[in-house]
Amino acid sequence: MTIKKRAKIVVTLGPATDSEEKIKELIKAGANVFRFNTSHGSSDYHKEKIRLVKKIADDMKVFVATLVDLQGPKIRIGVLDNEIPLEKGQEIILEHYSGEKKENIIPVDYKGIANDVETGEIILVDDGKIQLRVKEIKNNQVITNVVVPNVLKSRKGINIPGSTASLNAVTDRDIDFIKLAVEEDVDFLALSFVREKNDILTAKEYVKKFNGDIPIVAKLEKPQSIENLDEIVEVSDAVMVARGDLGIELSPVEVPVCQKKIIKTCNKYKKAVIVATQMLESMIDNPIPTRAESSDVANAILDGADAVMLSGETSVGKYAVEAVKMMSEIILAAENSGFYEFDYDIEPADDTSTMTRHAVVYGADKMIKFVGAKVILSFSHTGKSTRILSKLKPKVPIVLICDMKKTARRMALSWGVFPFYKNWDEPITNDILLKFDEFLINEIKLKKGDYVIIIGSQPNLITSRTNFVRVHRIGA
Repeated sequence: MTIKKRAKIVVTLGPATDSEEKIKELIKAGANVFRFNTSHGSSDYHKEKIRLVKKIADDMKVFVATLVDLQGPKIRIGVLDNEIPLEKGQEIILEHYSGEKKENIIPVDYKGIANDVETGEIILVDDGKIQLRVKEIKNNQVITNVVVPNVLKSRKGINIPGSTASLNAVTDRDIDFIKLAVEEDVDFLALSFVREKNDILTAKEYVKKFNGDIPIVAKLEKPQSIENLDEIVEVSDAVMVARGDLGIELSPVEVPVCQKKIIKTCNKYKKAVIVATQMLESMIDNPIPTRAESSDVANAILDGADAVMLSGETSVGKYAVEAVKMMSEIILAAENSGFYEFDYDIEPADDTSTMTRHAVVYGADKMIKFVGAKVILSFSHTGKSTRILSKLKPKVPIVLICDMKKTARRMALSWGVFPFYKNWDEPITNDILLKFDEFLINEIKLKKGDYVIIIGSQPNLITSRTNFVRVHRIGA
């Protein structure tokens, strides 16, 4: 095993990269998680590509994760006969309707639009390229004036900052994709436009309804999500800083501070955090990124992100593989710099059910420097202890030994974790210690005499509750 970068890379699969050859190249370049954006493509398309990624990973004998990104309650302009050039001050009427087109009325696919806006509010269209101020609300119609003009096109997104109370957190389309994700044993589900913790709990109920067990990633892209940050992070399994819509709903100048706040909160609750959107966007069309983009990726890593994500760069970009290679290099440079902070000082949990696990994990992290350990060898069935250890950002790599391939795949979002699937669920004996030594020398490339820290459980190493930590010297 060659241990390089610790932070993980999420790549979005799309027309530019959905072939077997490209997927292999992305994995070799450093991709850890493959994202399937359900805003585009049919369920049959995503099912086929999920299966393809899994097959390729098995053939390559690597553990990569699959993440289904739910579209969520995205509001859009309806279908227009023609593009409409707007002029400043022009009156525009928005209304939800289906069926026959109404003259001089712009259709919207959101039933609650007349209920969720107020006079004087600004409505953003097409990522803010068009701005409309609400003049009057009458007969389920929203009468507006154009503040920032542009060309209005069909199916462009609408943002109503702070005013979407009538939207369901999980749409009918999302439910269909949750069912697909469970059937295909996907590793993560990302929920869009999360506003409060009940949105996450609702998604988890649907997963449970389909007899699934899939971790939920909360995408934070609404002002309400920042207001309810602690409660959302607490019930989520991971979090994504979705800077695209967040930068539309909030002022762009607020996004960098929000990013730092979200990362800090995720570290507090020991939850993995992904920074996403426009990280290397110029590489959609160019072979190298801008200096500002390189700095953006590096600063996300230095802030403490567990993963960074590529969207259009890998789904439709001309230089998808190069973008992943570049992101890997930037991560390595940041982590090897003197500015990167290892050994996070995060308070352990105070509940008795997890007290022993936390004591073992924290003890392992503190023991590294006393013996000059080369790695932490973590034995875990579900990966709970390993994920906690990951959030401490230890100076040495975490080598996970688990007896479930699902657990190994899901470590693709955990910083600094390198998983191995081994059927070593037995008590520690001299024979099993010899197996450890052989594994550490032959597969991890350590040497006789090197120290490692081992955490696991007794009586069985993997499937009992984490309850011990020990120092082990290879060959001693």
